[in-house]
Amino acid sequence: MEASTSFKQDLLLREYGRNVQDLVNYITKVEDRDERTRLSHLLINLMSKLNPQLRDTQDFQQKLWNHLFVMSGSSLDVDAPYKLSAMEYLNDKPQTMDYPLDTPNFKHYGKNVELLVQRATELEDEKEREAAIVSIGKLMKTLYRSYNKENITDDVILGDIRQISNGQLDMDLQYIESNNLFESNVGRQQDSGYQRSQNQNPRNKKSNRSSNQRNK
Repeated sequence: MEASTSFKQDLLLREYGRNVQDLVNYITKVEDRDERTRLSHLLINLMSKLNPQLRDTQDFQQKLWNHLFVMSGSSLDVDAPYKLSAMEYLNDKPQTMDYPLDTPNFKHYGKNVELLVQRATELEDEKEREAAIVSIGKLMKTLYRSYNKENITDDVILGDIRQISNGQLDMDLQYIESNNLFESNVGRQQDSGYQRSQNQNPRNKKSNRSSNQRNK
């Protein structure tokens, strides 16, 4: 227990400095209780100025008194405005965080896509369901390309949607392919922008003219 207390005191020393710890040691040696209480109040005011970020926390005054009590080695005997408990402070641990235990079946799509598919299965209107399938399909194709750096066919995307939705979502593949419904507009713009930049490149224009002259 003593080792644990010393360890926590060292942490507090880095916050308030050696001078504050020396003042705490001095106060604990004062024999008059009223004088110890008066000096403790003065020291609390000093500690609040040295550690101003505590003012944004709830019950920051009580925290300061707990800090003072801990730095005294739990030996400070004064008329404090709060009930002092060094053990409550020393045993204070960060709250544990809950991490999701289930992992997505398709890592390249992510868990959010599975949630979107689940929401789409809850749509009752047929047109809304088809619109959701198209939007999800575009997103899935974009995510797949960014993850694998390669193309993926519409039938694979549609098959994955069927599998994730347990067969509840489906569309006509030929209709999707003929209308390029799963193609993202962003990808088209990037491709067309790249093509325009290539055509506008002076070197490419000169090369094209030379090639045309040779062909003639």
